[in-house]
Amino acid sequence: MAGKSTTGLHYHHTRLVLKYAVISRLVLISLIVLWRSLLSPYDTSASINPSCLSNTTSIIGLFSGSNSYSKSDSPPVLLPRLASVIEDSIVWDSVYFVRIAQCGYEYEQNYAFFPLIPICISLLSRTVFTPLIPFIGQRAVLGLSGYVLNNFAFVLASFYLYRLSAIILKDSEVALRATILFCLNPASIFYSSIYTESMYALCSIGGLYYLMRGSNNIATLWLALTGFARSNGVLNAGYICFQTMHRSYKAAFVRKNAGGTLLVLLSGVLRSLFIISPFIAFQAYGYYNMCVGGTSDEMRPWCKARLPLLYNYIQSRYWGVGFLKYFQVKQIPNFVLASPILSLALCTIIHYVKLWPEVFVSLGFRESSPNKEGAASSMPLGRSAGSKSVGFPSENRSDAGQGDSLRRRKPAVREENYVVQPSEDEASESPGFKPIILVPFILHLVFMVLTAFFVMHVQVSTRFLSASPPLYWFGSYVMASPRLSKRWGYIIWTYCAAYILLGSLLFSNFYPFT
Repeated sequence: MAGKSTTGLHYHHTRLVLKYAVISRLVLISLIVLWRSLLSPYDTSASINPSCLSNTTSIIGLFSGSNSYSKSDSPPVLLPRLASVIEDSIVWDSVYFVRIAQCGYEYEQNYAFFPLIPICISLLSRTVFTPLIPFIGQRAVLGLSGYVLNNFAFVLASFYLYRLSAIILKDSEVALRATILFCLNPASIFYSSIYTESMYALCSIGGLYYLMRGSNNIATLWLALTGFARSNGVLNAGYICFQTMHRSYKAAFVRKNAGGTLLVLLSGVLRSLFIISPFIAFQAYGYYNMCVGGTSDEMRPWCKARLPLLYNYIQSRYWGVGFLKYFQVKQIPNFVLASPILSLALCTIIHYVKLWPEVFVSLGFRESSPNKEGAASSMPLGRSAGSKSVGFPSENRSDAGQGDSLRRRKPAVREENYVVQPSEDEASESPGFKPIILVPFILHLVFMVLTAFFVMHVQVSTRFLSASPPLYWFGSYVMASPRLSKRWGYIIWTYCAAYILLGSLLFSNFYPFT
């Protein structure tokens, strides 16, 4: 009976997650249309669409073809007003993604934008949405394809975040609350626009879900796709490295199996290389197009470098990205704009490290003592006192009762490889939470925060960090914990609502936001 009730609860929560995800996207799209109709855009140059360069070598040549039209030579459309509404909504980086989907990589700076989104947009525009071209034109169809793609990807990302959170937190209520927070996250405008956020979140969170379930090959494929979406996708190889480190240690020093150790190391290396290979392949593609075949005098400076990384050169040359380059007095407003998400990330890191310091300091090789872990495990991840919980022991149970419960049940997670042993429903009922499972998530977040603060344009932090699950787990804890004042929960919701309204207003009208 308990298994059936748990399955029913998961089904109910999944329906709620999908409902909130869809409604949140409809609200964002409605806000974009509203603000766009009420205000005039700051910059109207995004609608300029010159003809494609005839000598472009396109990574998506199979899909972009030669029948790309500019506004000057495109045939008349049947619904010009609708076409204009869609095309005018293509702003900021969306211009680059749509242009690459239409014409390929024409200019050096275009290589700052990775090919997953353009390829998917081009495929959709030439399959599902091809019949709409006579009505609204090719560029509008490309834009529509991008909007449909990213909003659908966001709904799937929300679904996977709930499933991942239910496995790790052992509490479906907390997982639901964290996922609802993700649906209303402060970077929501980018998840409903033609940006990489939705596809990156889908591939990264989906990959981590399959990794936690033990489907390592599927997880590796999903995580590799993140490297086709954004440059920081290569960091997801860190999850495989962490897994490999613990599995090889167990094989070498616990099981004393030399052959098993070598097999684990080889598997980990191959899967890590597979995850970073899209980034390397894209850099090689850029080098081939920009450097091969030209004379030494014609070559760009980065072509002659000992390690010719096009992406690093573009970010520095065209966007001024580099270590401490953004630390200027005139950038103080942007640091203020990024301060809420950076503060939330910092509090998340401190919270979990303080709960299990020995686990984090030892990178998971030392575990918390049973008494301390048992005492902490009922509250750290978001369970509210007195609420029904799937997975955490009740706070009014005795320590002896908790120990008996732990002895009666099989552990849900093998800490050396994150594999969930029983079915997902059984895992959700198990109180065997292992803090080691949080270590790679927090290490990943630490690296992202340091990069955003010291290297990148700091205002991008809001969307750069928005696909990190620990932010929503901690936010869920803050909103439900009786130990904290309710005002902190209100502050989080107010922050999210304010950035959704402000972001949809500014971004959709080509004003700078993040």
